[in-house]
Amino acid sequence: MILYTLSLYTTRKHHYSQINWKAKVKEKMADLFVKQAKEYADARPSYPPQLFQFISSKTPSHNLVWDVGTGSGQAAKSLAVIYDNVIATDASAKQLEFAAKVSNVRYQHTPSIMSMAELENLVASEGTVDLVTIAQSLHWFDLATFYQQVKWVLKKPHGVIAAWCYYLPRVCDEVDTVLDEFYSSKVGPYWDPARKLVDKLYGTIDFPFEAVEGADHTGPFEFVTETLMNLDALLTYIKSWSAYQTAQEKGVELLAEDVVQKFKLAWGEDGKKVARFPIYLRIGKVGDA
Repeated sequence: MILYTLSLYTTRKHHYSQINWKAKVKEKMADLFVKQAKEYADARPSYPPQLFQFISSKTPSHNLVWDVGTGSGQAAKSLAVIYDNVIATDASAKQLEFAAKVSNVRYQHTPSIMSMAELENLVASEGTVDLVTIAQSLHWFDLATFYQQVKWVLKKPHGVIAAWCYYLPRVCDEVDTVLDEFYSSKVGPYWDPARKLVDKLYGTIDFPFEAVEGADHTGPFEFVTETLMNLDALLTYIKSWSAYQTAQEKGVELLAEDVVQKFKLAWGEDGKKVARFPIYLRIGKVGDA
């Protein structure tokens, strides 16, 4: 789920400097997910059919989707069942290596920053996209420039943007207690500030779009996805976090033996448990923008 931002055409030098600075920041964030691309593909949850049914019910046509920050394609493969064509983009070629191959999904490696010409060449032409989706990555984006991009590619006035995040899985009281304490006390210092938008369940993220048909607001709407996990899978999920990679780069092993032991004691003798990931969706239409 590596982000992608749109370069702004301007003649002012300070704007160019700002764009170059943003590019370096975005490339650094992309690197956090490159280094644990396999863990990401193996451990990140899939999404429930109800989520995609709800989203697709809001788009009048089902021809083309742009799945931005697709990572290893968790959302793209589900969208491909409903939509004729999916363009799934990511700034990490490494993550795309682990994406499931689906006949009507075109995976596209993109630079972290693209011009309008590159956007049209690599993704889609103006006003041709039915739906833009962003799964668990909108908080990394330069929202002002990304939203310009979204409004350019979406069909008017009913093209839809759908962005969602998921929070810590709920397993059982014992595991949840250990995970919550670990998340707040051990992992907290290593999260990028952008992660706070996930902690607030996308309720405070800027989202300048109109409510879709049948809704009087843009969310968050709550869904849940369930998956069977053993303890190793939970630990692999933790290793896929950007904060885990940041800590490693600073010489800190978050999953030290004493921490792993706490998880083992909380998990008990069961091989697998049901993990429930709460999902929070923001959805809107572009209108006449």
